[in-house]
Amino acid sequence: MAQTQTEKTEGFRLLPAPSKFEDGVVKFGDREIKIGGPLPKLADNEKLIRVTHSLCPACYRLLPATIFEKDEKMYIRKICPEHGEFEDLYYGDVGMYYKFDYWEYEGKGPKVPYVDLKSPCPFNCGLCPMHHQHSALVNLVITNRCDQSCWYCFFYAEKAGYVFEPTLEQIKFMVDQLKRQDITLVIQVTGGEPTLREDIIEVMKLLRESGVKHVQLNTWGGTFAKLLMEDPDKAIKYTIQLREAGVNTIYMSFDGTNRKTNPKNHWEMPYTLEVFRRAGMTSVVLVPTVIRTVNDNDLGNIVKFAAENSDIVRAINFQPVSLTGMMKRNMRAKFRITIPEIIKNIEDQTDGEITRDSWYPIGTSVVFSRLVEALTGKEQFEMANHPSCGAGTYIFVDWESGKPHFIPLSRFIDLEGLLEFFKEKTDELREGANKYWVGMKILYNIRKFIDKEKGPKDFDVFKMLYSIIVNHNYEALGEWHYRTLFLGTMHFMDLYNYDIQRVMRCDIHYVTPDGRVIPFCTYNVLNDLYRDKVLKEYQIPLDEWVKKFGENSLGDSVKYKRSVSNLEKGEIYKSTYANF
Repeated sequence: MAQTQTEKTEGFRLLPAPSKFEDGVVKFGDREIKIGGPLPKLADNEKLIRVTHSLCPACYRLLPATIFEKDEKMYIRKICPEHGEFEDLYYGDVGMYYKFDYWEYEGKGPKVPYVDLKSPCPFNCGLCPMHHQHSALVNLVITNRCDQSCWYCFFYAEKAGYVFEPTLEQIKFMVDQLKRQDITLVIQVTGGEPTLREDIIEVMKLLRESGVKHVQLNTWGGTFAKLLMEDPDKAIKYTIQLREAGVNTIYMSFDGTNRKTNPKNHWEMPYTLEVFRRAGMTSVVLVPTVIRTVNDNDLGNIVKFAAENSDIVRAINFQPVSLTGMMKRNMRAKFRITIPEIIKNIEDQTDGEITRDSWYPIGTSVVFSRLVEALTGKEQFEMANHPSCGAGTYIFVDWESGKPHFIPLSRFIDLEGLLEFFKEKTDELREGANKYWVGMKILYNIRKFIDKEKGPKDFDVFKMLYSIIVNHNYEALGEWHYRTLFLGTMHFMDLYNYDIQRVMRCDIHYVTPDGRVIPFCTYNVLNDLYRDKVLKEYQIPLDEWVKKFGENSLGDSVKYKRSVSNLEKGEIYKSTYANF
């Protein structure tokens, strides 16, 4: 039986699960996982922020954990009775945490649970009645085949020992399961490398026909570059077919602007972007995985790279690395980076133009959702993420001097004042105020929060907001999308910084062929309990795959072989990196 919203709230605030789950064990399939341990103590120079639950990195034991402040940073500590104490950096700036925490909102949760509540979080995914968020972005894995063999990846077919490639019928079933939530469906098609599927055009058409409103294609981009080098016309035609079949956005790895920081696709990126330009694929998101001491010194350059390619690049989503596997504390400290450090590095590396004060947690979007809901009477899509999960900002790019200069939204809009104003008007509407008069008040007063002199000279923010509120003209939002660059950061967890309260607020999910919808940080972090378990159940053995599709469908025959000298000789490569 599903919990009420009140019960869900109490469960989130006080316990990771209802009180019937006491110290002992919980069964997960044929595996027994222990529950409970001592609450870690704090030293005199440590200040408690909150108590949560976490996991032992060695045995998955569910443990009480403290999140505390020390030296202006936040740490998480837990003690496993069998494997000892684990402590790790949780959030690199306590001041930023408190700023973000102010904008915390309780999520609506899914309208229907997909599984009954039988075990404590995170051993009951998903989604169970305790979850606090509907799906915002759903990952749909369509293959584990890949033409790369990255050393840190255990996901591609040859290492897994089997092929996972759901049929069109299975994909349709998974999308139908998502429809039970009665939300706007946003799906990211991912893998492996999705473009290795010969029927990917049919997959995209199926998603569109099934009611998916927005489709992202997650790729490292090599397929497009390779096709351009072999047959430019074929490359353009293939990309146009993808776009016309339903791909809205390309979500693409890009870890840096030089060979050292981005060995994955540094050489291919210029050619991939060239294909997108020629094919009219004008919504690309660059996705850097940020690792301390590896590429954290290149973040400002990534922003500048996006600005130079802003005719097709719409956003950057910086992802602090998730440290998987057993790793000693000194090694974790070497590579660990959290959202505040990324934001500070971007400020330093853009000469202070994109300040840390420009960033806000994803939860602030709820302010706008609830205002629109109060004005229209129609339920709105919400992203009430945990404050530590992500942050974002919009920036305008000014080219007047011949070089990119960045104007964050917060430079010419009093965002905090505007958000508080919108909250106040939402409360008035909920108390029965006249929608017409409240709408007029909003339009009359909104100019007070905009300093046009400090903003871009050729873009009228007030005019855009007026068009949206009065005329419900969302083409104005399209202009906004194409005139700004969105910078986001999302920190996926690992076993060392695992926070059950964050899991319960996750809105980035995976849908699986068995009909479940599983939060990102359980699917991938507890991979042997979720991801690998599901994929193995629906696997195609390697020998069967080869027998059906031939030797050329796996292994070395599909692996991408790079010719660095040929790629670096190209004018497209040289011009793309001329300023880096």
